[in-house]
Amino acid sequence: MSPELHAFQQRLALHAVERPQVSALWGDERRIDYASLLAEIDRRREWLRDVEARSLALALVDASNTLLWDLAALFEEIPCILLPPFFTPAQRRHCLEQSQVYTVLADPVHDDELAGAGYQRAGLFWFRERAQALLPPGTAKLTYTSGSTGTPKGVCLSAAGILGVTQALAAATQASGASHQMALLPLAVLLENVGCYAALWLGATVSLPSQQRLGLQGASNLNLPVLLATLAERRPDSLILVPQLLQVLVGAAEQGYLAPGWFRFLAVGGARVSTPLLQRALALGLPVHEGYGLSECASVVSLNRPGLQRPGSVGKPLPHVQVRLADDGEVLVSSHAMLGYLGEPSAVPVWWPTGDLGQFDEDGYLYLHGRKKNQFITSYGRNVNPEWIEAELTQGGVIAQAFVYGEAQPRNHALLWPLNPASADTQIQEAVERANQALPGYAQVHAWSRLDQPFTPDNGMLTSNGRPRRDAIIAHYQHLLTANPAAEDIAS
Repeated sequence: MSPELHAFQQRLALHAVERPQVSALWGDERRIDYASLLAEIDRRREWLRDVEARSLALALVDASNTLLWDLAALFEEIPCILLPPFFTPAQRRHCLEQSQVYTVLADPVHDDELAGAGYQRAGLFWFRERAQALLPPGTAKLTYTSGSTGTPKGVCLSAAGILGVTQALAAATQASGASHQMALLPLAVLLENVGCYAALWLGATVSLPSQQRLGLQGASNLNLPVLLATLAERRPDSLILVPQLLQVLVGAAEQGYLAPGWFRFLAVGGARVSTPLLQRALALGLPVHEGYGLSECASVVSLNRPGLQRPGSVGKPLPHVQVRLADDGEVLVSSHAMLGYLGEPSAVPVWWPTGDLGQFDEDGYLYLHGRKKNQFITSYGRNVNPEWIEAELTQGGVIAQAFVYGEAQPRNHALLWPLNPASADTQIQEAVERANQALPGYAQVHAWSRLDQPFTPDNGMLTSNGRPRRDAIIAHYQHLLTANPAAEDIAS
């Protein structure tokens, strides 16, 4: 067992002695205290040894059971893949085929998929003929990201890299005093997975309701009353959020449906958070801390911490990584977590090009300005990152989806879908004007069109994890985006 794994195991053993009755995992139907946690993990390790598993894929609804199997594979030093529930069957099959995973543990809903992929069931697991995947030596976790094309790409991560992030994240958040973290995102989302490890490192309770109990369906559908009821029942003091979930919680708190005082630490990442939304959250007393990370660095790279916070930034880099900027402003990260992309023989560069544009302030806080590849240049020669504008548009409580385009155009055009389909055009126009107030003239929305349907994976306009397929949107709506209406037609 590697030193990093041994240290993690020793932490859990220490918690078993010092806080045996504290709940380590709280699922839908059961709780497991720290006195029992290692025994539950060891029981699963023994099952993996019995079937001579060399790799493991998980597709389970029960999040507490998923985490136990994930930890068993980690300690057994078996590569593990958590298949995202928001992936399509075709994407899941791609993951299984590319990884050549031998052992699968899945819910019955996946039986036909697995049989069709050549697996056979034997007892608890599904197996197929052994095949050698080209996993780099030392791979502990294979995490898949759909990216902008929708084709899942496997990122191979080492245990040392993952646990380096775990320890850095635990140290950065410990001062908050949080003792109960609830996982809102699926565990297949690396940030949530590593966040659970960090909570266990600190001896906190990790609450793992099913996505059904959380009111979450697929990648983007939310039943707010169900979510609020579960939060009220369990009273977690720490959450990991994406901007859309932060907006939901801020709105609920403003209307009196959520008590901000429950929380000690709210981490938010995954996309840009607009300044007005942050201001609303902080005004309510919500302890929001923006962070930044990517799968290739085993998730978190930088984070605003208790006592070290600058709203609008993504915080200072954590000590397990080094961060610098390229001449064009691209964020470069030196990390030891990534071993390579699955199936791609190219070596991992010492300084990983993230594709994100950023800058540091004089105190070392990192500010991001969007994706390098998504940047467009207006006909006036201004460089504009559309994600900046889109964040301002969608986090004001009126607009659900926004897509902004201005390549070689004198004006920026937005495609908009409202949160409430019954919203009048005047409401949308007011929301655009409010967003424009926070933007310089060259980045403002000068014209917009109301969409007749939202962007979804089914119509090819979103990836499965909710990111816009920019090339597909531009191709489909080119007649609107390049119309160049006059300024007086802005409200059309």
